[in-house]
Amino acid sequence: MTAPHPPLVFRNGHVLTERGFERDVSVVVEDGHIVAVLHGEAARGTQAIDLDGGYLVPGFIDTQVNGGGDVLFNDAPDVDGLRRIAAAHRRFGTTGLMPTLISDDVAVMRRAIDAAREAIAQGVPGILGIHLEGPYLAEARKGVHDPHKFHTPDTAELDLVASLGVGRTMVTLAPERFSAETLRALTARGVLVCAGHTAASYEQLRDAFAAGVRGVTHLFNAMTPLQSRDPGAVGAALEDADSWCGLIVDGHHVHDAALRVAIAAKPVGKMMLVTDAMPPVGGEREDFTLYGVAMTCRDGKCATADGTLAGSALDMASAVRNTVERVGVPLAEACRMASTYPAEFLGLGGELGRIAPGYRADLVLLDPELRVRGSWIAGRG
Repeated sequence: MTAPHPPLVFRNGHVLTERGFERDVSVVVEDGHIVAVLHGEAARGTQAIDLDGGYLVPGFIDTQVNGGGDVLFNDAPDVDGLRRIAAAHRRFGTTGLMPTLISDDVAVMRRAIDAAREAIAQGVPGILGIHLEGPYLAEARKGVHDPHKFHTPDTAELDLVASLGVGRTMVTLAPERFSAETLRALTARGVLVCAGHTAASYEQLRDAFAAGVRGVTHLFNAMTPLQSRDPGAVGAALEDADSWCGLIVDGHHVHDAALRVAIAAKPVGKMMLVTDAMPPVGGEREDFTLYGVAMTCRDGKCATADGTLAGSALDMASAVRNTVERVGVPLAEACRMASTYPAEFLGLGGELGRIAPGYRADLVLLDPELRVRGSWIAGRG
């Protein structure tokens, strides 16, 4: 038998608990899980981690990661590609992610799903499942996606979409292209369906929520806007109390004032940070290609030659920092938007996203400037 790992104790920092940041707290980890959060007690452990006054928060969870470490998932739909992407994002506090495949051919989708399944089987740190962003999107709101890849799936292809079998499967689609029966059938098979790149009207998205659509991918971007007499998809998303919305807080995708209004409109716990990250995050090159087209990242903005946004150069630690400094959200809430709420969206809220007994020890240490100084996945640094 393998001997159990000795306890690991985190102390001397500001720990984000259900009460907010607490100073006089020790976090005890054994065999990859948090076993105790002790207030005012000198917990003992073979290995003590001195947090040196920093902020210990739940590991960040990113539900939209197209690439990282100079790797685009579409170009490397294999376990090695996923390993490199996850390692790149871990440098910025992301301990769990949904690798995201941008609209592509069915053969590539199959390879990507197989890769995610195998990565989970091999225990690649950080891989939680797969996010298929398209190819079931609206051409009128295509963004940087190639509309030649768009099509309506048949029954066999819907079986493929739902075939992962482990982890979580998330699909972004234009719900106006699907019947309520098809949306319900996908959700009944455990697929997390989100609306995105959609020309849906306010009424159409309300109907989609009633049919089981769980959330909205990168709110405001690539969807019908909120207007005075036509609330659009944005209005439906902000009005709906049960759905989750992803927000890209990079100063390029959404104006800070729009972010503040949106966050105020939704119930607490329904807004989550995403990066929509591209290969330059954690990589050495600023440029990459998508569909054979050159993309450039300058000053944190990834775009085509004509200025169309092409994902982002955002990492999750920067998203948290921007949410605090640009949008004015308290640090504790910004960290929950990057951890607790995406965990709940994924149906993993009972095991990830909190610093509490029984939760997996996925943790991040931030310094006073909110830079990552350490990360642990299942207690391993």
